[in-house]
Amino acid sequence: MSATTNHATLIARAIVSLAMIFFFSAVCNSDPDLLFDHCVADTAAAAAFHFNGLPCIDPATARADHFATSALSEPTDPSATLFGFNATVTSPAASLPGANAQGLAMARIDLAPGGMAPLHSHPRASEVALVLSGGVLVGFADTSYRLYTQRLRAGEAFVFPRGMVHFMRNEDVSAPAVVLSGLNSQSPGAQLVPLSAFRTEPRLPDEVVKKTFRITGQDVQRIQRSLGGS
Repeated sequence: MSATTNHATLIARAIVSLAMIFFFSAVCNSDPDLLFDHCVADTAAAAAFHFNGLPCIDPATARADHFATSALSEPTDPSATLFGFNATVTSPAASLPGANAQGLAMARIDLAPGGMAPLHSHPRASEVALVLSGGVLVGFADTSYRLYTQRLRAGEAFVFPRGMVHFMRNEDVSAPAVVLSGLNSQSPGAQLVPLSAFRTEPRLPDEVVKKTFRITGQDVQRIQRSLGGS
């Protein structure tokens, strides 16, 4: 093999190595880093463009109220929902434009007496949950299927690692509970396990669901109906 060939091979390997470093660096970051002090969302342009985030307004036109929100101040009615919980999540497009590209979101979770945020995950974010009122049982399972649970009172907090399946349950059957969460992505996503298994569109094949949960076709139909399906 000639010196020229060896040199070309080394360059190729170096390029591949750099590409892998950049790839894994991007994967490990929660959201893309800012190149400005801030990037207040241009909500008027949001419908016309599709970015990994939202386009920015001219920084010189930013105002203090772009970085403030009252979206989490009002309670919601969790009793009207299927599992007895309701969540209000901040959004750069709707309620907190100053959070655009900052890699964060906040959520208010209202839990009815005995209500629960069922097993779910946030594929793009870790979460820290702070109980504002009530008593809440929280927990998550890691990839070795070890379960971590904790009972929290007002003022106590708990971390759910990124992508781990977790839950919150109000242990008080006579009073509501409120939880404030912080997430390290402006678009954390939420995937509820019951709906992912039984309420997809189109539906998962019955044989897949039956064998996954070791249940019968009648069980599948019963669970689908109980989750609001037909």
